[in-house]
Amino acid sequence: MIRFISFCLLFLSSVLVFGQSKEKGKNFKKSIERGALVYEDFCMNCHMPDGKGVENVTPPLALSDYLINNREASIKAVKFGQSGAIIVNGITYNGTMAPMGLSDNEIADVMNYITNNFGNTNDKMFTKEEVLKIEK
Repeated sequence: MIRFISFCLLFLSSVLVFGQSKEKGKNFKKSIERGALVYEDFCMNCHMPDGKGVENVTPPLALSDYLINNREASIKAVKFGQSGAIIVNGITYNGTMAPMGLSDNEIADVMNYITNNFGNTNDKMFTKEEVLKIEK
């Protein structure tokens, strides 16, 4: 009887986790789709349609070590703008990116988009709550 109850509890917990994972996957996909629109409207002019940026002027988002390894700093750059030197894929960029005036939801969406496109992969979803925690 104890084995049966343990099995039932294990089964139910796995069903709940799978359901949450499926829902998260659906939300993640929708966020990426919304992020593509934000990217087209606010980011593409400088970072280019392919995310490769402009050599020695605008850092690439494509296969970007900085973007993937500096999660908080990347959010901060989108939220508040970026100035000063940063190193992306071994190249120093010392330009200025103005804040785009995006909402916290839009920032989370565009971060989900750029970290899952242009050769980047990221399975940890950016959320509005995470963006809200980032301070200047």
